[in-house]
Amino acid sequence: MHTSGVTSIVIPAHNEGRVIGRLLDALLTEAPGPDIVVVCNGCTDDTAAVAGARGPGVRVVEIPTPSKHTALRVGDEHARGFPRLYVDADVVVGAADVRALAEALATSPDLLAAAPGRDIPLAGCAWPVRAYYRVWQLLPAVREGLFGRGVIAVSEPGHARLAALPPLMADDLAASLAFAPGERRVVESARVVVLPPRTWGDLIKRRVRAATSSAELERFQAGRASGPGASVPSARTGTGDLRALLRAQPRLLPGVAVFVVAALAARRGARRAIRTGDFSTWLRDESSRQG
Repeated sequence: MHTSGVTSIVIPAHNEGRVIGRLLDALLTEAPGPDIVVVCNGCTDDTAAVAGARGPGVRVVEIPTPSKHTALRVGDEHARGFPRLYVDADVVVGAADVRALAEALATSPDLLAAAPGRDIPLAGCAWPVRAYYRVWQLLPAVREGLFGRGVIAVSEPGHARLAALPPLMADDLAASLAFAPGERRVVESARVVVLPPRTWGDLIKRRVRAATSSAELERFQAGRASGPGASVPSARTGTGDLRALLRAQPRLLPGVAVFVVAALAARRGARRAIRTGDFSTWLRDESSRQG
């Protein structure tokens, strides 16, 4: 049963014992707090114990299957209200930011989905990682899309749109593209801290995963498109986007070069998975989960 006016937060967590505490502590700074459901999926670490130690404000559900999609659906079964937020366990978003997202949805009837502004702390990262993200954050699709933030908030009609999506590795990108520009919004007054990979190797793991999952999403979109020349939404970066950045900020040339090298390495790394249809192997970045 859904409770009117109650904001629910669903957090799928697979072996996130090292980091989930910082997220929950940030969410539990106000009373009464939101309805928080942590779905530990296929965990072999202490994720459930860490989450459960935060007290009655956090409900912990454990399932044996290590599947984010399944965890989200199970979380839906236990969540009590709307607006509803889906939050990755390895980001940090606070109670005030949750409230800002909920208020944006509540005061704009045509708005179905929202996400917070993104902060990426680059201190401690290898210089190529810093160069990559300085370019990545300036790309139009990255600035305007709801993906790559680890948080998406939806109204009840927006939730119905997400619930119709199939299991996809690029779940946040698919969620963003499920809404027209007028139906989604980045609420800059709300903020989320997204911890980046610290090493070049872990950055490439993330980018291989992104390239693989984007290919899966494009196959799904192509299957749904009807009629000759039917277009499908996309968040791909084109050479035109990079040229526009360089025209506006020529000093970004070294960063753009790093970005291109990373994109090519990711494309090579994803080739076999795409060819064989392996859209379930999750290349996980561990360096962002240190400390």
